[in-house]
Amino acid sequence: MENNTPLTPQEVADMLKISKSTVYELIKKNSINSYKVGKKLRIDLKDVEKYKNKTKTVVNSEEGSFKETHTTPLIGSLNNSFITNYNVSSQFIICGQDIILDILSRYLEMRVSGIHNLRYYQGSYNSLYSLYKGKATMATTHMWDSKTGIYNIPFVEKMLPGTPCILINLAYINVGYYVAKGNPKNILTWDDLKRSDITMINREKGSGTRVLLDERIQEMKIPSNKIIGYERECLAHIAVASAIARGEADFGLGSEKASYQVRDVEFVPLQKEQYDIVIRKEDLNIPGVNAVLDIIRSEGFKAEVSSLGGYDVSRIGEIVGET
Repeated sequence: MENNTPLTPQEVADMLKISKSTVYELIKKNSINSYKVGKKLRIDLKDVEKYKNKTKTVVNSEEGSFKETHTTPLIGSLNNSFITNYNVSSQFIICGQDIILDILSRYLEMRVSGIHNLRYYQGSYNSLYSLYKGKATMATTHMWDSKTGIYNIPFVEKMLPGTPCILINLAYINVGYYVAKGNPKNILTWDDLKRSDITMINREKGSGTRVLLDERIQEMKIPSNKIIGYERECLAHIAVASAIARGEADFGLGSEKASYQVRDVEFVPLQKEQYDIVIRKEDLNIPGVNAVLDIIRSEGFKAEVSSLGGYDVSRIGEIVGET
């Protein structure tokens, strides 16, 4: 997707995992640049990325250090009876991109006093690497290993050698193709990746979705340079779906939930992904970690995630693996 691609306020809201009214408030405060086309408000993708770079937790590539920034609050509340008087004075860094983590961060800030709760918006691969380097408290991942057919554990074992970890399930998520309404090109299976009459738009390297695609094409022995559009990348599911809706490509890979948020896009399911949170065993006694475990196992959190649609929370909070 080009940097000057115009987005609607709703598309920006979906991309940032916030409400549409919050987008209008950010525009009103001049936090995000916007312009009008006739009576319609539009925001360029480059201005959304500029806003994200100003506000999210980022890593300094030279020093490998984190910068603390503010977290945009989401609408929602907790009963006072749910709030426990934990006290954490150190930085608490959660790596991952899914909206579930925005909800978790909000619950955590309300439940733990004194916590510096930072979100680091990285894909699955880089999240695990940050955890291994000691730059994160916990990481989320949904990476499928084609050799074993198993999610996450093979990657945790390889990327965190000598580091005992537990994996706790957050959700199962359907992943598949975004296609234009009516699926005019009849794109239905992994075998369609071999076709030369369709174009795709891809996710960035390091994202769980990109890992899934690359594992699949390796398994099917398809050279990536034979897939038209393989080199074009987007940084979010919603951006891929929006590109399909605008006719910039015929298909792209992403989560089912994002397809609900974009007009004129249909979803073709291919695989159910396991989305887990990874925690080092040595960190299990940290108060903030205990609070996270309590939160994700609570009925309130489960109900809120389930209400979003597109998430199977039947095993949320369960330990699904150890290394």
